[in-house]
Amino acid sequence: MNIDHSQKRENLSRRSFLINSAAAGGGFLLSLSLPLGASHAAASEAFTPNAFVKITTDGQIVLTMPYVEMGQGTYTSIPMLIAEELEVSLTQIQLEHAPPNEKLYANPMLGVQATGNSNAIRGAWKPLREAGAAARIVLTEAAARRWGVEATECRAEAGEIIHTSSGRRLKYGDLAEDAARIPVPENVALKEPAAFKLIGTPAKRLDAAGKVDGSTVYGIDARPAGVKIATLAQSPVFGGRLKSVDDSAAKAVKGVRQIVQLEDAVAVVADHMGAAKKGLEALSIKWDDGIHAAVDTQDVARELEQATLKRGSVAQNIGDAEKAIATAATRVEATYRLPFLAHAAMEPMNCTAHFRGDECEIWIGTQAIARVQQMAAKAAGLPVDKVIVHNHLSGGGFGRRLEADGAVRAVQIAMQVDGPVKVVWMREEDIQQDMYRPFWVDRVAGGLDKDGKPIAWINRFAGSSVIARWLPAAFKNGLDPDTTEGAIDLVYALPNLHVEYLQVEPPGIRTAFWRSVGPSHNVFVTESFIDELAVAAGQDAVAYRRALLEHNPRAKAVLDLAAEKAGWGAQLPQRRGRGVALQNVFGSYLAQVAEVEVANDGSVRVHRVVCAMDCGTVINPNTVEAQIQSGVMFGVTAALYGKITLKNGRVEQSNFDTYQMLRINEAPAIQVYVVKSSELPGGMGEAGTSGIVPAIANAVFAATGKRLREMPIDPDALKA
Repeated sequence: MNIDHSQKRENLSRRSFLINSAAAGGGFLLSLSLPLGASHAAASEAFTPNAFVKITTDGQIVLTMPYVEMGQGTYTSIPMLIAEELEVSLTQIQLEHAPPNEKLYANPMLGVQATGNSNAIRGAWKPLREAGAAARIVLTEAAARRWGVEATECRAEAGEIIHTSSGRRLKYGDLAEDAARIPVPENVALKEPAAFKLIGTPAKRLDAAGKVDGSTVYGIDARPAGVKIATLAQSPVFGGRLKSVDDSAAKAVKGVRQIVQLEDAVAVVADHMGAAKKGLEALSIKWDDGIHAAVDTQDVARELEQATLKRGSVAQNIGDAEKAIATAATRVEATYRLPFLAHAAMEPMNCTAHFRGDECEIWIGTQAIARVQQMAAKAAGLPVDKVIVHNHLSGGGFGRRLEADGAVRAVQIAMQVDGPVKVVWMREEDIQQDMYRPFWVDRVAGGLDKDGKPIAWINRFAGSSVIARWLPAAFKNGLDPDTTEGAIDLVYALPNLHVEYLQVEPPGIRTAFWRSVGPSHNVFVTESFIDELAVAAGQDAVAYRRALLEHNPRAKAVLDLAAEKAGWGAQLPQRRGRGVALQNVFGSYLAQVAEVEVANDGSVRVHRVVCAMDCGTVINPNTVEAQIQSGVMFGVTAALYGKITLKNGRVEQSNFDTYQMLRINEAPAIQVYVVKSSELPGGMGEAGTSGIVPAIANAVFAATGKRLREMPIDPDALKA
């Protein structure tokens, strides 16, 4: 597969895009506007993506990819959808990044052009298959007309149209010009699952070779002619300002070309990164810390804890939980706290920008290219169509690259530099100037009847809403779907349930999406607390859950499979334990069993993780397994080490020595089992992260009898 990293500069209308492209290449360009849950006539372009298939006269099949590859396998799985219906192999498809255009490329599940929330496949499942099917139908009709036969006498196979009875063949490229003159059908029939040739089969990652041989171009690799390299220091206190800077020593560093001062940052522009880094270290900077100079993490925690004593917005109410808990035979209460977390992607934040006065050109790896264009245009004081954005693969995103602050910074610096400048954040800057997963506090109460069955569930939690800032229109009545996912619509049959949320924004601290976002918090609370109820009832954790799943066969199936494969109930050595977690988030069901060992010094080793997944129709089994493995590693890291803390307004962690990652020698054995399903595809990228943390916490309880209600794990609390 070839990936074209260049982008057209024009922001074209749909009509001009189609006309110009067809005229320029003599090829066939298919554009479909495909609605989500609405009639075609009523569909709004702002809601629906456009699937573009371009077939040129020389036989090239180009998919303009509306989603972004950042390690999750999108650039293999999504082409499988097109290839399946178009009857071509994966190796016949070339990809090009979609330019910023929300009318053409908005994710139907988000309404904006973005890759996130584990919904690339979910959003692409029908539209891209329809695009491939419509292209195949038009090509078949073109061949039939040339031969003077009925289209029903022809079939598509391996990039050719074949006349079945005579064996005559025409390649797609040979039919491209004819196909361009044939109307595209509005409604197309899709293959039945039994006819799938690619979907559901293991496919090797098409982007792997380039990553191995180094030919893949990430955002950090962009090198337009004449580019200078810059790195920067931003106010160590969020909201602070630059007071003064002595740059004389920095200017004396060989290779340093320029010092750029901004309102709240200083950048050193140089011939190469080494000089930029030395120049930055030579600066003498004084900051005005501003109003957030005294903020500590404990201040944030206290504010959230106090907030949970008040009434919040009702996210879900079933029955009368307060009445039920008042008559319960047993009452259980718990308070849970989860910290700020950084993203720490392998590729640090970076962006290359060239400001020319009347236009600005940007090279970046982003999850939200249209957002980058819009915010960069605002920073540069330019119309949106005067900002050209080239997207690249990303060395990890995890939600961090849904933000455009790195592009804005680069544009601000580029406006003072003659020529293109690549701004690369040092690791310390990447961690200390991150936009963090929110800090959350939950107060939960449950009531059991005399048999230990849960009859009441009350959860009130407080924390930041990322959606309220990032997509304000989706924040309604004090609630948003991300913040509450995993806290409501639980898999368990609970007759009385009441969940409230209070939006509390931390002082000056920027929060953002983080792999599994809301569910990374809510599943921890839900699956920890259901475990506490099982203990209070004196019942086995798996059996207790299973008794609440008679109405939910998909949830029960993954729970049973995970428990069986993990050997649930088998004897373990002293200070070893198994913990389970079950969830339905991102449209997928997942059960995880973690087996951990707690040493006498309190350190925790996760030896084994067993995962059973029902993610609906599987596109690429290899991707499913890899995504679960990746998500588990991300979550284990958070459980054992993840925490961002502030003291005197400053983030205390700075690099991988203080914000530790899971080492390869600490990696658990991970087993993944997929339940065959014909349901619609579910999300995969984040599910593994949200479930593993409570599974580990529950396993620690099984090993030690000590309940963990805060993360990460504190070894001092677990010493023998």
